[in-house]
Amino acid sequence: MKTLIVIQARTGSSRLPNKVMLPLVGKPLLVRMLERIKAIKFPADLVVATTTDSVDDPIVDLCDVSKTSCFRGHPTDLLDRHYQAALQKKADVVVKIPSDCPLIDPNIIDRVLYAFKDVQTECDYMSNLHPATYPDGNDVEVMPMAMLETAWKEASLEMERQHTTPFIWERPERFRLKNVEWGSGKNFSMSHRFTIDYPEDYEFINHVYEGCCTESSPIFSLEDILRFLEKHPEVYQINAKYAGVNWYRNHLNELKTVSSNETRTI
Repeated sequence: MKTLIVIQARTGSSRLPNKVMLPLVGKPLLVRMLERIKAIKFPADLVVATTTDSVDDPIVDLCDVSKTSCFRGHPTDLLDRHYQAALQKKADVVVKIPSDCPLIDPNIIDRVLYAFKDVQTECDYMSNLHPATYPDGNDVEVMPMAMLETAWKEASLEMERQHTTPFIWERPERFRLKNVEWGSGKNFSMSHRFTIDYPEDYEFINHVYEGCCTESSPIFSLEDILRFLEKHPEVYQINAKYAGVNWYRNHLNELKTVSSNETRTI
């Protein structure tokens, strides 16, 4: 079974333009994130799925320099972009990880992938998001290519095309869904924000990298980050006002399986 990790990335962002190119300890944010994903133990191929827009040419150049495969697809239909990338790479299993997760822990990716492998004949979709328990920014979604193809053929809502997987996880009566919760027994999904969408997020992430990343040990864990934040509560406060703010807030009238306590407005 060929497993393909697809990282969706673009330079355009209304709130924080060119965020994937922002520097983190001497390297672009996307390169730092790719380092973390390449540190997983599970055997998987990796592709960055960017757009056909010329403004995203720098992402193609970055992938070339970092020796990472790149695919160019639809600018706004993320479902089509994921499907076409997976089709080109002849994937059997597709893993969706957004490029706004530069602090994602490789151990968490491994945990979800090995959990899926154990039950793949009985599972149509597995993630660590439904319900979410890890700090926001550790998003991993896994599905067989056949399920991604089903969504690609049948999804009609703009929200389903834009966010790739809602067609699947919004239909628990049709698809066999499984979830991996954080083994700590804690739920930091609404209290700890490790993703990037606002200038304050970048400031927070930059402080974490400066505090946790070294030349000899560039890959640090979720536990390392939490220990750093315990010692530096002022860093936690930098983007705390955005904790729990996610894309669900704009689609609560369309989503059946997501409640208002899983998101909040600014």
